Amino acid sequence: MVGAGLLTLPYAMSELGWGPGVAVMTLSWIMTLYTLWQMVEMHEMVPGKRFDRYHELGQYAFGETLGLWIVVPQQLVVEISLDIVYMITGGKSLKKFHDLVCDGRCKDIKLSYFIMIFASAQFVISQLPNFDSIATISLAAALMSICYSTIAWGASVDKGKADGVDYSLRASTTSGMVFDFLGGLGQMAFSFSGHNVVLEIQASIPSTADTPSKKPMWKGVIVAYTIVLLCYFPVAFVGYWAFGNSVDDNILITLNTPKWLIAAANMMVVVHVIGSYQVYAMPVFDMMEMVLVRKMRFSPGWKLRLVSRSLFVAFTMFVGITFPFFGGLIGFFGGLAFAPTTYFLPCIIWLTVYKPRVFSLSWCTNWRQIILIRGSIFLFYPVCLQ
Repeated sequence: MVGAGLLTLPYAMSELGWGPGVAVMTLSWIMTLYTLWQMVEMHEMVPGKRFDRYHELGQYAFGETLGLWIVVPQQLVVEISLDIVYMITGGKSLKKFHDLVCDGRCKDIKLSYFIMIFASAQFVISQLPNFDSIATISLAAALMSICYSTIAWGASVDKGKADGVDYSLRASTTSGMVFDFLGGLGQMAFSFSGHNVVLEIQASIPSTADTPSKKPMWKGVIVAYTIVLLCYFPVAFVGYWAFGNSVDDNILITLNTPKWLIAAANMMVVVHVIGSYQVYAMPVFDMMEMVLVRKMRFSPGWKLRLVSRSLFVAFTMFVGITFPFFGGLIGFFGGLAFAPTTYFLPCIIWLTVYKPRVFSLSWCTNWRQIILIRGSIFLFYPVCLQ
């Protein structure tokens, strides 16, 4: 649940300012915890059936064809864009580690080569067959995310407030402030992105009549969101407090001292995004191989896995090298697809399936969240097109 998007939260704060930034962070945590609870509850809402994929839940709510077209494109955008951003993040963190360790004594190496180095690890790990096979990698990634987020805000506290720190908004024009504000909303939406694979994760938990999977899954969610609270909020607020609007779109790029600690934190980021890349790539691999086998009659096996998964990794590497803009990509993708699948699509499915009484607490809560987030997205799109 703790994604590399937390590294851009101080930058998002600099686009929103103290008041709106604190409010959006708090509301995002509450809203996404609520929609995550909805998805955990809906996983086995039909007796004897488990909705192991997001699109299966959408098909049950909206129909076989419409549900597929509503959910799958958005889910693919989320998962592919995350892997592109993780490819860039891994490359940038490797470069930062190299630059800190060398301290000007080594030849300068382009970011493109570090992205290729990161991708080479993904070519190998992508051949692991399923979620269970990456459990150890995922655990290591989770531990690393906790460690480097602690280093990010701890090193910011140690450095203290920068001289002449400025908390005014980055932009000076009205259009620029509107664009930055909506970009900040997108970046925060990007940080809360675990919903897109939550059903696939819950599908790996055994379920019985006495102990349905939602019980241990919800316990896991509570632990995860407690860690999110302890990681996201200090990084966002302390990072912005220390650097103001001069903070980079990756807080670990802004920090330079102590060198050994920041270098270690960047390697932790690399380990984290290696695992996180796979968590979001696995559902894509599943969809690709299902289409190739069922629709195009390819034979399942290691050859198909080698070719299809390697092509996907190569694609994300190519896009990452071509568009290495960490903060800009996070804001764009966050507003485009992360907000719908994370903030309000579960609410729409809940209303469609359970049909709560009009003006009941459930009805009002879901509609309030849908209207609030949809309004933000309708503003986001035309600004992005300018």
